[in-house]
Amino acid sequence: MAEKDTGLTADLSDRALFEDKLAVLLPSLHEEARLTDFGRLVSHGSLLKLMKDRLRFEAIMAEHPEIDRIELAPPVIIVGSMRSGTTRMQRLLAADPGFEALRLYESQSPVPSPDVMRAKAAGRRDPRIAQAGRILKLLVSINPAILQVHPTGPMEVDEELGLLDQSLSSAMIEVQKRIPSFARHAEMTDDTPAYRRLHRLLKLRTWFEGSDPTHPYVLKTPQHMQDIAALNAVFPQSPLIFLHRDPVQLVASGASLAWNQMVIQSDDVDPHWIGREWLHKTRHRLETVSAVRQQIPARRQFDLSFTEVGADWRGAITRTYDFLGRELTPAVLNAMQAYMDRAAREHRHAQHRYRLEQFGLEAGDVRDELSRWTVDAEPLAA
Repeated sequence: MAEKDTGLTADLSDRALFEDKLAVLLPSLHEEARLTDFGRLVSHGSLLKLMKDRLRFEAIMAEHPEIDRIELAPPVIIVGSMRSGTTRMQRLLAADPGFEALRLYESQSPVPSPDVMRAKAAGRRDPRIAQAGRILKLLVSINPAILQVHPTGPMEVDEELGLLDQSLSSAMIEVQKRIPSFARHAEMTDDTPAYRRLHRLLKLRTWFEGSDPTHPYVLKTPQHMQDIAALNAVFPQSPLIFLHRDPVQLVASGASLAWNQMVIQSDDVDPHWIGREWLHKTRHRLETVSAVRQQIPARRQFDLSFTEVGADWRGAITRTYDFLGRELTPAVLNAMQAYMDRAAREHRHAQHRYRLEQFGLEAGDVRDELSRWTVDAEPLAA
């Protein structure tokens, strides 16, 4: 159907990885996800759109070989668990015009469609912006709490999950649906081809927007913890900013985020299963990062805690810029303050409330399970 709708047939980049994952994902969606009719409709539509985008991506890159010749500055990559403060750090850095960052609409639809191309040529507003707004409005109508958990909007800086989703990377799928078989498969998969595609998609965005390739992208998504070896292989020069939070809070907040996402597409969501799953996911990602960090030069690594950024974001940003070797000007600090003021104003009623016990877990048991990482400021490396 994707080929019929687009009139395209070539889809060569990371095809083997994609088909291997799809062979596991489809049965998992059918047998484990407990989807409603709406959930099945969303899953079908998402996969069809993804396949169309893959076809269009290959066609654009073949038609414009100059895109692959773009030399991007090594991105600054924020690595941390869900709910560790990665969004705040990304949006603070993105307030600096010397960095590039994706907006939500670009992450949701990273490959410009023919309609988007025509709109740009005619000087019209990108139709992806309105589309992202409609999707967000629909999701909020089903579960208003999702904006309390993760405040965002079509033009808000957001993570690159949609770019990794082009290769069926698991983070976005498994936070929305109960698919343990696919999640375990993804944990054992080398996602290096997915990160190569991510790199090329960033080049496509740079070309389409006419952005300065010497301005580093600021990237972040919890997927990077699980796939840090692949991330490091594709971006071997990138500075890595590791964010940390008390694991009890990570598990509780992450489970709450997953529950709020899953209830949109299923009316049979077991919070206790989510608690066990997110305890596993948190441990798996922490252990993976701990092992791989030992293979990465220390000069490329910088650690911050959720607590210190919350208590003194200016001090944390000053230390971050020292690490990056960049000048932190008064103008940039003012832009960051403007973001913080806007976020406080626009999201003043967004209060994410949750309790670990809602998900069948006790704080003492979680601390025992994750005892190596129970101090908030402790680096992830052993």
